[in-house]
Amino acid sequence: MMFEALRKYAEFEGRARRSEYWLFTLFQVLVTFGLFLALVMVAAATGGGDGQLNVAASIFLALLGLFCLAMLIPSLAVSIRRLHDSDKSGWWLLLSFVPFGSFVVLIFTLLDGTPGENRYGPDPKGRPGYGHPTVVHNHYYPPAGGPPSDPAQA
Repeated sequence: MMFEALRKYAEFEGRARRSEYWLFTLFQVLVTFGLFLALVMVAAATGGGDGQLNVAASIFLALLGLFCLAMLIPSLAVSIRRLHDSDKSGWWLLLSFVPFGSFVVLIFTLLDGTPGENRYGPDPKGRPGYGHPTVVHNHYYPPAGGPPSDPAQA
């Protein structure tokens, strides 16, 4: 599941579950942190305090840059598919360039997707859509339990 976004490298169509998006983000953060930590350790061990990077530190810096560049397209693709899951256009991602707009995009990635099929494809969780007897106000009740018959019990 962590590498699902890499398998769908440049697939901007469809929907992505929260787990797909956040596990890929975790993968990116861990690898970036690991490469950065290795860069700092190599620079400190070789006495890079004079502002000059040695060859080994330059290699780790290049690896860090290449990793970030290689993850650009899959990161955009999984972010757009995550927005599609909540029935929002991928253009909402441009809101990240506006001050405090990244917080709005963050909230969109944290919210559950729309149940059932939307204009971007079928629900990756396989839930029925709105209008189905088991979906009441964006709350999904499994078929065994069904919605409560008495509103006071809800």
